[in-house]
Amino acid sequence: MKPGPARRDTWPVTSVADAALARAAAAGVALEAGAAPRDRARFVTELTARLRRCLAEGSGWELQLRVRALAEGNGAARLEAFVRPSGSPEPPVDDDGCTVSCPLPRPPADGIPQNGMPLPEALLSADEDTEVVLRLLDEQEQLVGLHREELERTNLGVVALHSDLEAAATAQRDLLDAERVTRAEAERARHLLTFLGDASAAITSSLSRTVILRRLSDLLVPEHADHLDVWLFDEENDDDHPRGIRDHPAAAVTAARTGRPQHAAGHPGGLPGVDDLPPSALFPHRPLLAIPLGARHPLGVLTLTCPGPRFDPDASVMLVELARRVGIALDNAGRHEQYRDTAETLQRAQLTELPSPPGMLLAARYLPATSGLNIGGDWYDAFLQPDGSLLTVIGDVTGHGLHAAVVMGQLRTALRAYAVENESPAGILTRLHGMLRHLQPDLYATAMIARFRPGEREITWASAGHPPAVVRDPDGVVRVLHAKPGVMLGIPVPYVYADHQAELPAGSTLALYTDGLVERRSQGIDPGIARLGSTLGTLTTPELEHDPEAAADALLKPLLHDSERDDDVCLLLCHLSSSADPAAPPA
Repeated sequence: MKPGPARRDTWPVTSVADAALARAAAAGVALEAGAAPRDRARFVTELTARLRRCLAEGSGWELQLRVRALAEGNGAARLEAFVRPSGSPEPPVDDDGCTVSCPLPRPPADGIPQNGMPLPEALLSADEDTEVVLRLLDEQEQLVGLHREELERTNLGVVALHSDLEAAATAQRDLLDAERVTRAEAERARHLLTFLGDASAAITSSLSRTVILRRLSDLLVPEHADHLDVWLFDEENDDDHPRGIRDHPAAAVTAARTGRPQHAAGHPGGLPGVDDLPPSALFPHRPLLAIPLGARHPLGVLTLTCPGPRFDPDASVMLVELARRVGIALDNAGRHEQYRDTAETLQRAQLTELPSPPGMLLAARYLPATSGLNIGGDWYDAFLQPDGSLLTVIGDVTGHGLHAAVVMGQLRTALRAYAVENESPAGILTRLHGMLRHLQPDLYATAMIARFRPGEREITWASAGHPPAVVRDPDGVVRVLHAKPGVMLGIPVPYVYADHQAELPAGSTLALYTDGLVERRSQGIDPGIARLGSTLGTLTTPELEHDPEAAADALLKPLLHDSERDDDVCLLLCHLSSSADPAAPPA
């Protein structure tokens, strides 16, 4: 049960008589709601003290009562009293810092009365509460008396056994000290294990070497190291990291050569599994700990400068284990970067160099995903057919990485082969659908094909589950090609795609794109298509015709905001020059 709305009432307090009436009202509410006598007495006593202090300060005051149901769902409530200067703003409903409060087993049936309890009744009720409290005090006094007698009898035996108890107390103190030391060691071990687990999770959650090393520094400095240095062997000859062995402490060089952790200081470290060396020439007054970073093969050395006079043995064990996990994370990151670079190189190698047909301007952009393995599935294509028409294609293969990039290449090659036979866009998609069903039953793809014929004001297009194209007319009006798309390529059902026509006069621009440009997890795809249309509408015909490449960049920038992307982005702009004669064939 959620807390119900509070019921409030306010009494002015400008004199002792007003204070008595306000006190009586508060006591009446507590009594009517069935509050326990001891709770009522404590509540009324605290409220009276508060009212006396306020009256002693002078000026005008007011008492506000509020009954609020509790969230436990058992019907219980709480009576809250606020004494404040007259005219002050009301306290918030969810304020738990009330001046005085009293628990109620239930809310008062009739709410807070407007006039409060009459003073005679309030006086009698207060006496009844006082009687209950006094009865409880009497019972406590009797119990105290009994305990006092028992204590006196016990003291006689205590005096006789005093020497034995003192010896036992000494032994107990020794045991407690030993237990305290053991608990402190266990707590420190727990803290180190918790830190190791949290640090490992933070480091292994990234596949970027830069992020891993930045997080490692944030985790270790300043609690476990005053300064750290990571020496990665594969960066030794990197132009961005022009460092040699002389730039590293001797302990790091020894750790790299032997594969064992090294401690360099003017005193023995006594660290488990760590060799001792003389002080470092680079840091003669600070202990160093150099730990090899390795996974399947040596990767580098992590060197830590001690934040204090010496390294803690338990912490050093944790640091060695953390370095081992960092080495695994760095190795995984390197393999991921190599895999990602291979997939991106393969995909970029298959992207088309755009043709330059008469009367048309083309511009394309491909942006790989900035996170994860989501690379390799998006592609665009544009090529002239034997009859002089231009075929433009945009597509997206499900799945990611090298497999998706290879399938994308197969689709691109097959599409060009089918187009040689002068198939319509729908016919090409139908044949691609059959090919993908048989050759790659575990992958699907979306695609959209648009054919431009020289001298015609219409284009023929067909879609296989792809986001709709957006058209900017010469007057700047934007429209979306909303015809129902066909199923995705490769869906395990036979399907025949249909051609559609759309008017595209000279000066118009057709935007083909993949869902990575418009789809956001928190918003869906429709708002993104609307933003794309709005942005395309802001471009002018002179901008599109003067520099279509710059127009493509201007279209992408407000849609992506240089943010992280977990999917590829493809864009293909097709602009019909406004100076072209739509009735004349190309030269």
